[in-house]
Amino acid sequence: MKQVPIKLGPLALLLTVISICLTVLAILSFTTARADLRLAERYAATVTERYQLETAGQELLAELRDSDPGMLDMERDADGVWWTDLEKNGAHLHIGVKKGADGWEPVAWRMDKDWEEDTDLNVWDGGFRFGD
Repeated sequence: MKQVPIKLGPLALLLTVISICLTVLAILSFTTARADLRLAERYAATVTERYQLETAGQELLAELRDSDPGMLDMERDADGVWWTDLEKNGAHLHIGVKKGADGWEPVAWRMDKDWEEDTDLNVWDGGFRFGD
């Protein structure tokens, strides 16, 4: 009985290409998942800061029911609006209150965050220069 030799050349090449493709896809999936995790953690920290500022603002409004804004280190402008600024890790909550018929009513409630431009990036300014 004569044995027929098994040719593994094309099959081995195909399996090698498939395993390389699967390895590359696994690495891409892992790095994408890590980037998503970092982004989710940053978003969670931002939301936590905002909710803490919102809570502090609501507590300030609750204190205003029983006291005067001047007692709470608030500043009054020419329109009779009392202003304060709450800050946490670069995030600010600007609150303005005014005396109304039912007590102190918020007239402004604005949240913003300190931002600094990243000047390290070399971004196209939209202009064209000929002859450079």
